[in-house]
Amino acid sequence: MKKRLFGSMLLLAAFVFLAACSTGTATDTGTGNGQAAGGKVTIGFSISTLNNPFFVTLKEGAEKAAKAAGAELIVVDAQDDTARQIGGIEDLIQKKVSVILINPTDSDAVVSAVESANSAGIPVITVDRAANGGTVVTHIASDNVKGGQMAGDYILQAIGGKGNIVELQGKAGTSAARDRGEGFHKAVDGKDGVKVVASQPADFDRALGLTVMENILQSQSDIQAVFAHNDEMALGALQAIEAAGKKGIVVVGFDATADAVSAVNAGTMTATVAQKPELIGQQSIETAVKVAGGEKVPNAIPVDLELVTKK
Repeated sequence: MKKRLFGSMLLLAAFVFLAACSTGTATDTGTGNGQAAGGKVTIGFSISTLNNPFFVTLKEGAEKAAKAAGAELIVVDAQDDTARQIGGIEDLIQKKVSVILINPTDSDAVVSAVESANSAGIPVITVDRAANGGTVVTHIASDNVKGGQMAGDYILQAIGGKGNIVELQGKAGTSAARDRGEGFHKAVDGKDGVKVVASQPADFDRALGLTVMENILQSQSDIQAVFAHNDEMALGALQAIEAAGKKGIVVVGFDATADAVSAVNAGTMTATVAQKPELIGQQSIETAVKVAGGEKVPNAIPVDLELVTKK
């Protein structure tokens, strides 16, 4: 009896040992903290704001790509609040997602959150806007400097190389505002007969674009063109121009949102630089899945730009 009991105990111990080994193999796949035993990838996506049509379209592109890839996508809306974004990223870290995609509200302030993800061993990918520190696997975005220069070159052509230009800047601290402004000034600065008479922030916001443009029109009556760092500000500027009864002012935006393209085709807005947000969202997910699977990806993944004018 004792021998049978001892033998049964040995068999039970062996079974428990083998089961433990099997469980360890299934969870330690080396494909990311958030990858379940079945191999499903979990991707966290911190978006600066969903109060902007561009980022809504970007999110929708990401959602479609995640569904196609069989990945779980957790989207966190920072609502243009840096503290909220950092808290949201910390929540994604606690959820042990496989990869974190970040579209920063502020390129400097987000660094601490990137570093927290680095410490947790979670790969980080920046989308549309860059982070100014921490370790980032890759950056997926259009070339904003090139886009700003494209807009500036088009404006020079549209006003015949002479005139006063207004620049509505994006949210301070974002790489998009910095780079678009840099490209624009590369095109227009130093040109004879051309002057940037006002360069003021309107934070990528339509209502603020309207208010800022109203104030500029009160102090600057002679304006030939406006370059806005995004379409929301450009559309706000259009409202101010129309309310002031001004005619013939060239207005160029950036992003090619649905409202902006409609305004261009209607002839009220002159042009916009198309950034293809749905494609950016799609490529972000496809790249995140590759990273979660241990594949190497380029340090930067550019998305093509194009100038949209009236058809």
